[in-house]
Amino acid sequence: MRVGPGLVSAVASAKVVAPARKAAKFDLVAPTSLPRGWRATSVSFSDTVPQHWHLGVLTADDRYVGLEQGQASPSSMLEKYVDANAQRGAPVAVEGRRWSTYTDAGGDLALVRRDGVATTLVVGHDVPKATLVSYTAGLS
Repeated sequence: MRVGPGLVSAVASAKVVAPARKAAKFDLVAPTSLPRGWRATSVSFSDTVPQHWHLGVLTADDRYVGLEQGQASPSSMLEKYVDANAQRGAPVAVEGRRWSTYTDAGGDLALVRRDGVATTLVVGHDVPKATLVSYTAGLS
């Protein structure tokens, strides 16, 4: 999805990260900083079971990238945030760790990884794979 400049307000995601990390029953990840020109547009943490963390950002060219992390299976997260019929692609290495990739017919690309009780999903719409890999590498 491409959004026109100025149509979406930026949010202060950094204010939510610290309390969300404290409450999370999993190792919550977030970018240490956003690439130049990127802006956070939505952020939330649900402390109910199952817990869920969300950070939505727009790239410098107004392409959406979503970070979804929670206590749900990879398949349920893919169905909810990508597509029920997402197609598995070749895995990618991000900072030496293996991530599964999935695409859908609408132009979404997702990187997915399960660690312990949490699934982390990074999805971009019409975002190059290299951009998603770079963004994912900056999560900590």
